[in-house]
Amino acid sequence: MSRFPLAQRGIFVNAPPSQRPVVLVTGASAGIGAATARRFAAGGFRIVALARHRDRLDELAQELSPLTDVQVVVADVTERDAARRATDAAIGAFGSLHCLVNNAGAGRWGRVGDTDDETLDHVIETSLKAPVRFARAALAVMRPGSSIINVGSTFGIVGGLGGGVYCAAKAGLGGLTQAIAADYGARGIRANLVAPGVIRTDMTEASWNAEWFRRTNDEMTPMNRQGKVEDVANTIFFLASDEGSYIQGQTIALDGGWSTTKYLSRHALTCERVQSATTKARRGDEA
Repeated sequence: MSRFPLAQRGIFVNAPPSQRPVVLVTGASAGIGAATARRFAAGGFRIVALARHRDRLDELAQELSPLTDVQVVVADVTERDAARRATDAAIGAFGSLHCLVNNAGAGRWGRVGDTDDETLDHVIETSLKAPVRFARAALAVMRPGSSIINVGSTFGIVGGLGGGVYCAAKAGLGGLTQAIAADYGARGIRANLVAPGVIRTDMTEASWNAEWFRRTNDEMTPMNRQGKVEDVANTIFFLASDEGSYIQGQTIALDGGWSTTKYLSRHALTCERVQSATTKARRGDEA
C-alpha cells in the first residue's frame, strides 16, 4: 500500500504503462531510497530499484506492483559495472531512463586526523565516485526533459564536528550537481541536490536513542517535529516533475531550518553550561 495519498499522485498514473517515465533509484531497499521509490511509483513512474539486498528489493517490488512496474538490480554502487548494469536494466526493461536519484551513500564519521585510508576510500567510493559513475551512465541515455537528483547532506553545506571525509564527500556532490547543470542544461537535462538533515531512518535509529543526539537535533531545529523520509522523497519527486522544471543546479536543504536559523530552544538557552572534563582539568592546572 502506498504511503502517499491518491491526490498527490502525478499526471502519469492514467498513462499507458509504456508511456510512463522511468526512474532509477540507488540505495532503494530502505530509508530515503525506499520512500523515494514509493513516491515515484505513486506518481506514475516505472521504477528501477538498485540496492545490495535482494530480499528487501523483492519486498519493495511486491509492495509497488499494484501501482507500477519495478525492475530490481542487485548491486553495490561501488562496483565498477554497477552503473552500466543499472542503466542497461532500465533500457532493457522499459526502453528509456528519465530520472536518476543518486541516493546511496556511506555514513562513516570521524575527524580528519583520525580517518584511515580504508575509511577514506570507502566514503569517497560510495558517496562521490559512485554518483559520478551513475550520472555518467545515465547521461549517455537521457533525453531532453530528464533530470538527476543527488542526495547529499546538510553537513555537506555547513560541515560538522567529527564529520571529516563524510562532509567532504557530500560537499563534493554539490560541485558535481552544478557541473552537470552547467554542461547538460542546454540539452534539457537538469541536475539538483537535496541535502537532508538528520532524518529518522533505520540507519540513524540507534543514534536517536542517545539523549545528546536528540537534543543536538531537536533543540537546534525551529520545527516541532523530526524530519521524515517522506519529506525527502516528496522534494525529490517535485524536482523531477514538471513543477520543478525551472530549477537547475540548486542545493535544497531539508533540515527544518537547522542550518540557517541559528535556532536554540528556550530550554537550551536557559540551561547551565556543562564544562567538559578537559576544561575542568585545565582550570585546575591554572589554579
